[in-house]
Amino acid sequence: MADTGKLPLTGGCNCGAVRYEVTKPLVRASYCHRKRCQRRSGTAASAQAHPAPKSFRIVSGEDKLRVWRPENGGEKWFCGECGSALYGFNPAHPEPIGIRMGTFDEDPGIRPSVRQFVDYAAPWEPIPDDGLPRFAQSRHASEGRAASC
Repeated sequence: MADTGKLPLTGGCNCGAVRYEVTKPLVRASYCHRKRCQRRSGTAASAQAHPAPKSFRIVSGEDKLRVWRPENGGEKWFCGECGSALYGFNPAHPEPIGIRMGTFDEDPGIRPSVRQFVDYAAPWEPIPDDGLPRFAQSRHASEGRAASC
């Protein structure tokens, strides 16, 4: 687990309508290069942090949340007012919640430690030579777990 400094970690959307907190240190963070994550984030890779079980909660604006449930993938939760992508939820993953790292108020004290779905990497932004482990598909595929984000 990361040394996240002071807890709880807080964050939210651009307009402030939705706020969340994380009450325990984050477990891990990762990059996803899958096309679905590129489109959702508008970037070449989506960075997400995975909280410990039962440590993430919406503290305000739950009524403003909207969800997209893609076929063969986890839920994508976003603010219905400003459109900020906030987190994903996939109960088939060992770490079912992925908080979009750009939504934290301050440094969450963790850095992505893996890159997954690199077979789908955007040709217009090469993956940096950062020494992180790379997985052609899901990092969970070798464990026989769900392979979609």
